[in-house]
Amino acid sequence: MLKSARKKETDPEGRMPLVEHLRELRNRLAKALVAIVVVTLVSAFFYKDIIEFFTDPILKSVGCEASFTELAKQDGGPCARIVLNGLLTPFTLALKVSLTAGVVVSSPIWLYQLWAFVAPGLHRAEKKYSLAFVAAGFPLFLAGGFFAYTTLPTMAVVLLDFSPANLDNQLPLDDLLDLITRMVVVFGLAFELPLLLVMLNLGGVITGKRMAGWWRGMIMGITVFSAVATPSTDPLTMMGLAVPIWVLYFVATAISLLNDRRKGRREAMGPGDDEASDLDLTPEAVGEIEPVSAPPALSERPDSGGTKRLNGYDDVT
Repeated sequence: MLKSARKKETDPEGRMPLVEHLRELRNRLAKALVAIVVVTLVSAFFYKDIIEFFTDPILKSVGCEASFTELAKQDGGPCARIVLNGLLTPFTLALKVSLTAGVVVSSPIWLYQLWAFVAPGLHRAEKKYSLAFVAAGFPLFLAGGFFAYTTLPTMAVVLLDFSPANLDNQLPLDDLLDLITRMVVVFGLAFELPLLLVMLNLGGVITGKRMAGWWRGMIMGITVFSAVATPSTDPLTMMGLAVPIWVLYFVATAISLLNDRRKGRREAMGPGDDEASDLDLTPEAVGEIEPVSAPPALSERPDSGGTKRLNGYDDVT
């Protein structure tokens, strides 16, 4: 009986006091951190496999399989060895790789916790759009990261080709992993460009017609970005990055045009049940003022001496 009496009634509109919001945020953050820690601990047992997964393609493309004497007899070419510098570097590198893998692999869990905290304050349409963004954004980022992973061996060959002949180029493993991480993030964010444009269109910032008018400048900008992001001098590698982003840009333009058409039909039908109607704040001219008869505000009454008094004060007789 006491528990049921103390139990708080749920607000039908989903409102809660600030303390409840903070408690909800604390619980969500705790679950996200637990997921990251658990995945990080599991990744610590496989951190060597994770490192080999990223470094083996590069090492196979530019690895030194021969001795220094045999290399001196060769005509030269790209050659490198991946090394570690320092006594604490292997341990710190293991922590760094494990934590990065924990954050990335557990991203569906902590993204869901973030969504669960924000979702109660969103309208029905906003929930639908945000779920669509998450469902489309994660695969797009993975596609960009995978493309970066496939182009790293070619990039390594081109960059190491600038080394003088018959020299052994040593690549610090921590620097190499930082470069791989930056490439994956840059390529992943590049594939998120169409999703960003669709978000701006849904927010009413830009229209699909304007995006369609930008196609020449966007093609040039994407091509320049691809040339800078891929250090390889091979034009096929540059076009391999530029062409998918071109296609995604035109897909985003088509989605924006369809959304503008749908928005026009919806505005003609009026606002929905959970949307506020637009207010017309344009001032209008005031018409003629009609005279209104009203009873006198002050009552007159004579006193005993015959003098008229208004509200208790003497007045002119």
